[in-house]
Amino acid sequence: MVETTAWSARDIFEVGTASEAGIPVWLLKAGDVPVAFSAAQRAWLEAQTFTGAAKKQVSIPGEGGAVGAVAFGLGNGNAGDPSGPSELLTGQLAQSLPPATYALAGAYGASELAAIAWGLGAYRFHRYRSGSDSAAPRARLRIPAGVNAAAVINTTEAVWYGRDLINTPASDMGPQELEDATRHLAARHGAHVSVIAGDDLLRQNFPMIHAVGRASPRPPRLIDMTWGPADAPKITLVGKGITFDSGGLDIKPASGMLIMKKDMGGAATALTLAHMIMGQKLNCRLRVLIPSAENSISGDAFRPGDILKSRAGWSVEIGNTDAEGRLVLADALALADEESPDNLFVFATLTGAARSALGPDLPAFFTDCETLGANLPVSAAAVGDPLWRMPLWEGYKRHLDSDIADMNNVWDTPFAGAITAALFLRRFVSNARRFAHFDLYGWRSSSRPLGPKGGEPQTARAVMDYLKREFAA
Repeated sequence: MVETTAWSARDIFEVGTASEAGIPVWLLKAGDVPVAFSAAQRAWLEAQTFTGAAKKQVSIPGEGGAVGAVAFGLGNGNAGDPSGPSELLTGQLAQSLPPATYALAGAYGASELAAIAWGLGAYRFHRYRSGSDSAAPRARLRIPAGVNAAAVINTTEAVWYGRDLINTPASDMGPQELEDATRHLAARHGAHVSVIAGDDLLRQNFPMIHAVGRASPRPPRLIDMTWGPADAPKITLVGKGITFDSGGLDIKPASGMLIMKKDMGGAATALTLAHMIMGQKLNCRLRVLIPSAENSISGDAFRPGDILKSRAGWSVEIGNTDAEGRLVLADALALADEESPDNLFVFATLTGAARSALGPDLPAFFTDCETLGANLPVSAAAVGDPLWRMPLWEGYKRHLDSDIADMNNVWDTPFAGAITAALFLRRFVSNARRFAHFDLYGWRSSSRPLGPKGGEPQTARAVMDYLKREFAA
């Protein structure tokens, strides 16, 4: 089973009460000075040229030279800013402050989002380092009374879990290990898992999942996790679980494979979101489907020009074996759609075209539901987990036509690759009440306040906020 981070989020949080205190960390916007500061403390801040500028951090000496207080600048950011609420900068503090117990103070201190940012910023992936400092003392945040500590801890641990899955190299994260990680999560929350693997995929009519994974010695599989009452509103999450993508016979260049361990980032995102849904006990019937395979090269690999049958009955001509993610997702989506879920969300590191259009930090999402289209960006902005709606432009469907099959898996030009991939997936959904597809990068390219360079289950927090708002309505 894949190992998770050596510490749990409870190691960096304490649940406070009104009478408890830690070293105060004042979150200050530009120009703010806390009235509780003494003249000497104000003079110290002035000497340090502290103005409340974003990410500026000043420790104020207390008795005996220990840290007595901290001033931290939030700049001029607002909740509606594209980069997210300025409270998210608090993530920087979890790594930069010396070991002690702290408490956020000021007008922005009693913030669930700031506490979550602290937790996300505290993450490190040390599984493969000798002499890991995972057991070393760490800065701890006392979550104040009035803030939902359970939600803070659950959200933090869910994102850490997703990051761990993505960061684990393919040598230790194949389809079997992804199944093991799913079973571990299910056991924690009392969910049920069933799996169809290897040649049983053919016998149970998942031919495209089988075709993509058959070249690898690690058998492909469909992982199916369910949780919650059967009569509750149905939320189905489908996550692309390609644990390594060589490109198949349309092989990627060496540079294109360097971080292809993250090609199961869609599965990690779906599991991260599931962790939040189950941990925060949304009243829903949750189903998570993960088609998992390794897109490898051998004499048994599927080929350009092959015609594959899908679970939905349509035939698919293979225009490119490096467009394998949409194939495994199509079989899983066809299964998901059979029970007409209220919400059907699919997460995938699907196209380079989405990255070319929006860059690595801004995942694309596609939906033909105007309610989703309007409300998901509101949630994304509120929690600082950005996404951007792209069009399901029906006019491009013709470009997936095939001369000899029902459809092709690619359009043979460099144009509109993210849109045509989304349209391909949409063809396999007809019964779901709401559908959305998230084309994400799954990776942070450099260290930021919310976490280090490495795997990131993008859009999970945004979708969770949307679902919480919907279920509270």
